[in-house]
Amino acid sequence: MDELKELKCVPCRGGEAPLTEEVITRLKPQVPDWEVIEVDGIQRLQHAFKLKNFRLALDFTNRIGELAEAEDHHPAILTEWGKVTVTWWTHKIKGLHRNDFIMAAKTDAAFSAGE
Repeated sequence: MDELKELKCVPCRGGEAPLTEEVITRLKPQVPDWEVIEVDGIQRLQHAFKLKNFRLALDFTNRIGELAEAEDHHPAILTEWGKVTVTWWTHKIKGLHRNDFIMAAKTDAAFSAGE
């Protein structure tokens, strides 16, 4: 299996089905700290990253923003003192796409690089 953080997102034009539970189960070990949650009937990947202060949380938020722009795939981000919660899902298909797992892996790598 390709390492997710090394992959590029592919444009999702809609009309695709969200990932099946089988595919999610296969991809999830590459992003073990992320939870699959459901909000308004839509599956999402979510993880809360702990940081030492607001400045570090803001710096990490900006790194995620740069990643999102580079891949043209954008998360929901909540930045708080000492914590950044990142949520990935694909709006066009109202669920999880392989891109979400790729971006979760890239987010983990960005966090590790900033420590």
